[in-house]
Amino acid sequence: MSHIAIVGAGLIGRAWAFVFARAGFEVRVWDHDPQVLERLGGDIAAMVAQTAPFGQAGADPDATAARIRAVPDLAGALDGAELVQESGPEVLAIKRELFARLDGLAAAGVILASSSSALMASAFAEGLPGASRCLVGHPVNPPHLVPVVEIAPAPFTDPVITARARDIYARAGQVPVMLKREIDGFILNRLQAVVLAESLRLIEQGYVDPQGLDDTIRHGLGRRWAFMGPMETINLNAPGGAGDYLARYGRMMAGLAKTSARDEAFTAQAAAIVGSAFPEVATPQAIRARQDWRDGRLAALARHLADQPQH
Repeated sequence: MSHIAIVGAGLIGRAWAFVFARAGFEVRVWDHDPQVLERLGGDIAAMVAQTAPFGQAGADPDATAARIRAVPDLAGALDGAELVQESGPEVLAIKRELFARLDGLAAAGVILASSSSALMASAFAEGLPGASRCLVGHPVNPPHLVPVVEIAPAPFTDPVITARARDIYARAGQVPVMLKREIDGFILNRLQAVVLAESLRLIEQGYVDPQGLDDTIRHGLGRRWAFMGPMETINLNAPGGAGDYLARYGRMMAGLAKTSARDEAFTAQAAAIVGSAFPEVATPQAIRARQDWRDGRLAALARHLADQPQH
């Protein structure tokens, strides 16, 4: 029976395992660290317990957990796989070495996808005998609660492989976004970088404090962005649609964009200001507890959005 192979059982890898398992896929998980594999069962049980009350653990939560199996041998995890989802460190040398191993072990035609946040497939798969079956399937953390996945093929990726990957992610309940060509950071992280840069600049230069900045996004832009994107937003923000909006406000927005922050905004001083605004979340243990709170809220939001009409 075919299955999904997860390579790397850290935060992203185990979330991917959960995504596929709750959709009915059999999942085999491998990690180079045996201790990480030993913890996998407990980590999955915690995810089930957190998401099941909101209907986000599949039709049968126990069956979801049962479909995930830790495998101590990489070759064994790949044998019979339909797609391999690699979620190793975001280090180019490691990605290159790992994809060379995956390409050598996986049967012909098996899709090799990376969860890379910024590294393009052409950077770590070029020159491999099976380069045409390699691509990026970039999730958002945590992928079991934020469903978008950016599919970024390299110029040498076979379009048939890209289409198969899109189908598999869609069958798993994710929302595939197809990149027409490669770009550093893909789409989401490039958008996030611009918002973060201006946010940090506004905080560091004393225009607003971190709480006020977060409230602006959370209770302003984020309210709309939870169910529509910025393109649909501007299309609804003027009687005549997007063209009308840009005619009315485009010059003003262009002026603001011209003076917005760029790479100079990512400073140690800005980091210190933001860090000091969250004294109650200053340790790894406190951050993990807050992550659990966040994931619970995301699970509740996912249930709410699933119950709403899409159009």
